[in-house]
Amino acid sequence: MSDAGDDRQSAAPDAAGQGYRLSPEEERKRKQRNAAIALGLVAFIVLVFLVTIFRIGGDIAARPL
Repeated sequence: MSDAGDDRQSAAPDAAGQGYRLSPEEERKRKQRNAAIALGLVAFIVLVFLVTIFRIGGDIAARPL
């Protein structure tokens, strides 16, 4: 996905000769995207946990050992 207005050389390796250097704006947007994904994942995990707890409900204390 490349923008037509992208004046950055897409095939320019970084100083170590590996990968590509991102502009500061691209790095900031990547961090924001990663934070949003992490937040979404944590929210999903909490949701699954809460649904599990509510479905078990008070029956967990009444079950036979």
